[in-house]
Amino acid sequence: MDRRSFIVGAGGALAATTALSSTAHAAPPQANDKVRFNIISDIQGDLGDFGTALDDLARINPGSAGLGVAGDITPRGYDFEYAAVRSTLDKHAHPREVAWAIGNHEFYVPKWRDPDTLAQETWPNGTTEDSLFRSFFNFAGRNTIFAEHSFGGIPVLSLGTERYSHYHDPKLWDEVWISDQQFTWLEQRLDHWARWRKPVMVLTHHPLPNTVSGTHNKLYRNDYLQPDRLLAILGRHPDLFLFSGHTHWNLELSDWVVRRVVPGTGNLEGFNVVNTGAIQVGWEDDGKGGEVSLGGAFNQGLQVEVDARNVVIKARDFTTGTWLKQITVPLHNGS
Repeated sequence: MDRRSFIVGAGGALAATTALSSTAHAAPPQANDKVRFNIISDIQGDLGDFGTALDDLARINPGSAGLGVAGDITPRGYDFEYAAVRSTLDKHAHPREVAWAIGNHEFYVPKWRDPDTLAQETWPNGTTEDSLFRSFFNFAGRNTIFAEHSFGGIPVLSLGTERYSHYHDPKLWDEVWISDQQFTWLEQRLDHWARWRKPVMVLTHHPLPNTVSGTHNKLYRNDYLQPDRLLAILGRHPDLFLFSGHTHWNLELSDWVVRRVVPGTGNLEGFNVVNTGAIQVGWEDDGKGGEVSLGGAFNQGLQVEVDARNVVIKARDFTTGTWLKQITVPLHNGS
C-alpha cells in the first residue's frame, strides 16, 4: 500500500527509458489546424486548486478540445465527493468533452466507518466493491472503466483497474488489474488508429515503473499486476502518448517526459510517457527510498498541442499562471 493510502483527509518487462530527443520523420498533413487540449490529475478533494486550474486553462486555452483527468478525482470515492467535483466543474468554464480515468483514491470509502470516522482496522466497513465502481460509473456517465473520447479528432483512451485488489487478495491494496476484455480493446483501438496514422493519447492513473519522475522509487515498482502484457501492447506504437498521475512529482524535473522502449516489440524508439503533475499537494524524493511532501502551493498540469507533424506538451503551474517547460515530439506517421 503506497504512502498516501493510509493518510486520506476527509475534505515488469525489461525496458529502456531515455530522454525524449527523437529525430523522427515528418508526417503528411492530417489536419489543417492545431488541436489543443489539457490534462490534469489528482484533484483529491482540493477543489479550490481545481477551480484555479480550470480558470487558468480557460484563459490560456479558451477553445480547448477537451480535458483529460488521469485519476484520483475524489479523496475517497464517496458520492458526495463526486458531486462536489461536478459542482466545481459546473461553476467554471471548461471543455464540453471530459475524459475521466479512475484512480486508487476512488476506492477509499471502505477505510471509513462513516465520512468522519477513519476505521481501517475494520475494512471494508460494509462497503462493497461493486458500489465503488457504480459510483464512478454514475459520475463518469459510462458503464466501463476503459473508454475512448475524441478531443478535436485526436483519440483519447482511458484505462484503469477493474478490481480493487484488496477485495481479492489481502496482501494487495491499490494494484491495477486489467481484464482480457480491456487488453483486447486497447490493442484493437491502438492498431486501428495506427492504420489511420493518428497519434493516440492514453490516460491511466498509475505510472509505469522506471519511466517518469518518481517511478524509479520502490513505491511505484509494482503498481500493475500485469505490466509485461500492458507494455507489450503499448510498446509497439511510437506515436502513443501515455499520461500518468499518482506520484504528484514536480513537472520541473528533467524526467517529466521520457520514451519507454519495450524489447521484442519491434519499436526501437519506444513510446512516450508523460507525468501529469497534480492538482493536490506535491511530493518529492526523501533520499531514503521514500517520499516527503513538498508542502506549500502546488497545482500543476499539462497542455497538449497536436498538428500534422508534431505533438507539443507544455507543463503549467496554475497557481502562478506560468509555463514551466515544454517539449516538441515529432510524429512518425509519414508514409
